[in-house]
Amino acid sequence: MRFKLCFSCLFFIALVLQATAQDKGNTIELKTILISISEKENIVFNYLENEIAVFKIIPPNPNLNLKEKLDYISKTTHLKFYFITENYISIVLDQKQKKVLCGYLIDSQTNEKIENASINYISTTIFTVSDEKGYFELPYNSSYSIEISHLGYKKTVLETNKFKENDCIELVLNPNSSQLNEVIAEVYLTKGISKKIDGSFEIQPKKFSILPGLTEPDVFQTMKQLPGISSIDETVSNINTRGGSHDQNLFIYNDIRLFQTGHFYGLISVLNPNLPNKINIIKNGTSAFYGESVSSTVTISADSTTEKRSSIGLNLLNIDFNTHFTISNKSSLAISGRRSYTDFFRSPTYTNYFQRIFQNTIVTNFSDNQNIAFNTNENFYFYDATLQFNQKIKEKSNLQVNFITISNQLDLNQSKEENNNTIVKNSTLGQKSLGGSLIFKTDWNSKNTSKLILYGSFYKIDSKNESIIGNQIFTQENAILDTGIRMENSHILNAQFTFKNGYQFNEIGIQNFDKVNTPSFSRKTKEVLHNHALITEIEYLSNNQKFNSSFGIRHNYISQFNTFIFEPRLRINYQLSNFFSTQLLAEKKNQTSSQIIDLQQDFLGVEKRRWILVNNEDIPIVSSNQIALGITFKKRNWLFSMDNFYKKVEGITSKSQGFQNQLEFEKIIGEYTTIGSELLVQKQIKNFTSWISYTISKNNYTFDFFVPKKFPNNFDIQHNIGLGIIYNFNPLKIALGSKWFTGRPTTLPLNNSIEDNSIVYNNPNSDRLPNYFQTNISAGYTFSFKDLYKLQIGVSIQNAFNTKNILNQYFRINQNTNSIEKVTIYSLELTPNAYVRYSF
Repeated sequence: MRFKLCFSCLFFIALVLQATAQDKGNTIELKTILISISEKENIVFNYLENEIAVFKIIPPNPNLNLKEKLDYISKTTHLKFYFITENYISIVLDQKQKKVLCGYLIDSQTNEKIENASINYISTTIFTVSDEKGYFELPYNSSYSIEISHLGYKKTVLETNKFKENDCIELVLNPNSSQLNEVIAEVYLTKGISKKIDGSFEIQPKKFSILPGLTEPDVFQTMKQLPGISSIDETVSNINTRGGSHDQNLFIYNDIRLFQTGHFYGLISVLNPNLPNKINIIKNGTSAFYGESVSSTVTISADSTTEKRSSIGLNLLNIDFNTHFTISNKSSLAISGRRSYTDFFRSPTYTNYFQRIFQNTIVTNFSDNQNIAFNTNENFYFYDATLQFNQKIKEKSNLQVNFITISNQLDLNQSKEENNNTIVKNSTLGQKSLGGSLIFKTDWNSKNTSKLILYGSFYKIDSKNESIIGNQIFTQENAILDTGIRMENSHILNAQFTFKNGYQFNEIGIQNFDKVNTPSFSRKTKEVLHNHALITEIEYLSNNQKFNSSFGIRHNYISQFNTFIFEPRLRINYQLSNFFSTQLLAEKKNQTSSQIIDLQQDFLGVEKRRWILVNNEDIPIVSSNQIALGITFKKRNWLFSMDNFYKKVEGITSKSQGFQNQLEFEKIIGEYTTIGSELLVQKQIKNFTSWISYTISKNNYTFDFFVPKKFPNNFDIQHNIGLGIIYNFNPLKIALGSKWFTGRPTTLPLNNSIEDNSIVYNNPNSDRLPNYFQTNISAGYTFSFKDLYKLQIGVSIQNAFNTKNILNQYFRINQNTNSIEKVTIYSLELTPNAYVRYSF
């Protein structure tokens, strides 16, 4: 009896389940189920495809009647069925039940948000793109799998059940193999700076976190943070790479050569820091496609994305804007502008900057420390603007047109009291740059690409100097016109070899003009050089992707001198293990233009350097040979990097080195040799990044026709230490850092003696200035709103402890007292800055 009762219960349960529940089979698409019901019941369903496409359910029991089937589907899917007629049924999704799938895409290596990734339902046209926060949102209206793709990351496919309805998830993407092979360190000092396999450093302002003392990602100020690169006078118009002078660096913006790098005569960069640029800094192993420099090469290329964006910002020196918008589905335009308001309002930042640049109007008598003050009334402003037009031509070609203009303008009134009289003088200083380029690129097929570049760059500095000491009026002008054409071809031969070749023609002309009223003197010179270059380069990547190398040759011909110059370039990188790699870089380079200082008072003594061309006689072609061997270790968020280098530069002139001692008026030819090591140790712990860098080097001149023949270089910084810590937890960023380096060489007068109206000096650069120390602080906060709108605010403090560092000192004779005066140039005082930026 008990057995029969149990059997009856089980049979009854089975009947109930069969009558009221669904099939025990697999889920199928709702659309298929509706078609089946429609055919069986002879009815018509009306619905929106995207509202039912997402549903997969177990079919209702075929033995149920129509109403029971519809009730089951409605209960399972929250769809509502309305009988318009007896045989016509409308299906509507409850508006409260509409769902979205959302998430954040994150880089598995750097934890950075991934922008511009494509997210789509496979086999449909439904897609979206991740924003700058890595965020994306898709309507939950398809049963197909979701595919996530990005050029720099491995493709990922997910089923919709991996998502939480209306609850965003984090998805980690892995960089693809080519991306990993291109980068040695994804985070170098801070997010947005990476070290690449070719030895270069890449800076992406859009990803830039923060660095000590910087409110914004200033290109050239950031460059000074890297080991081996410094500035002996704190400016970006005097950047010294491995002991070289500033003019030995090559700066290129969208294939336009920049001869001017600093606003405010070097205290800030001429490039708007908020443009979506990509900056590459190469200290050695330069591609054969770049010539005309014996130190570093810095290339800045603007982002050609079609994303719409705009921003406007304000700090204590200037206001700026940038905007990018599409003209059509194949063309876009980007415009930016920045102008100082220093001619209307003078902030504490401006005051300190001005005192830093013009402080040498205070002179201290070497004998009795008598102070002589000049009163100054100035009117100064700067501006820069850029334009970029992009046009896609068919599917395989692109045209890009670029334009840039830069200007600094100073009007200076100086007065002094002399013999109970007030003397007033007016001086002016203008500095302008104009540049443009046209870049046409086409992909012939998947393995062959060509690029044609036309470019032009104009630079001019002019001044009128009414001397505060006498009645002399000194008018000067230095102008450069640099134009050319470059053709590049890239051919992928196979999986291991890529062959590149090209041709470049460059014409550079430089004009100098000087005029003095008393004694009456006028001089005007103009020089032009033509340079033809044939370029060949081959890249190799081993099958196991551990050995990566390139070898290039740049073969120059300078027609005016009928001279051929051969420049080999080499780069080798070998991955010894997953954590350890080694690198060899070598290059030979030359340059035909350089900057010299004729007189320290040239161009108001502010931007006193002028560009000249070589003549292959008393001004020879400058050439360099450089080799570097480096190692990198990276594991568990530790980064250890060391580069050992040797660099020899020949053909320098004493006029190009800025001597302010017994060599100031000499015209002799020499060389310098630098040997040293650059070390970086970095650790990342969650939201903290800390580092310490150390550079040790020895840099000596050799002038064969001077006694002593060998002595320290003006840019010889033997020990340079930098350290910093960054806290980056969006939306808050904080950076604290310090730098210390040994004092630069200086030359003291010998026993305070004067002979033949000239100062008698000790041996050149036989003494040193006091050591330099500075601490900088930065902080920023971002308020994010819907639709990618955001408001950024931040502050920075340079020289937080107000350390009084001596940057330079020189001596001159006071003709009134026939005594030696010492002029001391001090570092920037404690200087705050603040900014606010609205992006939309």
